[in-house]
Amino acid sequence: MSIELIQRNIATVREEIVQHALYNKLQSLDDVKLFMEHHIFAVWDFMSLLKGLQRTLTCVEVPWVPKGSPDTRYFINEIVTGEESDVDQDGKRCSHFELYLRAMEQAGADTSSINGLLADLSAGKSISEAIAGSNLPAAVKGFLSFTFDVIASGKAHVMAAVFTFGREDLIPDMFHELVKDLNEKFPGKLNIFNYYLERHIEVDGDHHSILSMQMVSELCGNDISLWEEASTFAVKSLEWRKSLWSAVLEESSKKYSK
Repeated sequence: MSIELIQRNIATVREEIVQHALYNKLQSLDDVKLFMEHHIFAVWDFMSLLKGLQRTLTCVEVPWVPKGSPDTRYFINEIVTGEESDVDQDGKRCSHFELYLRAMEQAGADTSSINGLLADLSAGKSISEAIAGSNLPAAVKGFLSFTFDVIASGKAHVMAAVFTFGREDLIPDMFHELVKDLNEKFPGKLNIFNYYLERHIEVDGDHHSILSMQMVSELCGNDISLWEEASTFAVKSLEWRKSLWSAVLEESSKKYSK
């Protein structure tokens, strides 16, 4: 099995996400704010998945000892640097998650749900307790629970596959164009979000995507069972993303059909 075979296995559900009816529904600033209020959880769990990979593939303890192969250490550390310490629109260091939060605040989107979840975790709740005790939509809870179950498994090849094939490049160009148009209509409301999208296209769509696929190949090697499991979970991750998009569409339809 290979990267190409995983790509073939995920092709149908991936296309369903890229062509999802949600994108045509998002035609106003309020629509985009609703999208952001859900999507922030995908941005955050993406960062958590990244750190889970770093913890699994490299030594993060003291004293340091060599762990894993130099190639996988390089792949994951390179991606961590870009995701955790990129630059914002002013050239200042910023993680992609923090950049997204700033974009939400600028747009006037509600950040209370994600901030509440982070507050619960900072107060000592486990991730499962924090998710279960939250008022998050069922689709968000399911999406997050899937990701953290993957992280808890400690299976590097599975984490890498979910990370690689459930990426933010699932947001199509048409959505980016919509945000650009709305940014012109509502000056000072979406320019940070527009920058975020452009930055992800530039970084994730090229360099990080290549590194991630190399990481999956390195971890699966010649073991067909690892490739099969990686493929299975890549498909599952996309199915959860599709469910998340459908939940946004349903909520949008309820809000704005009244």
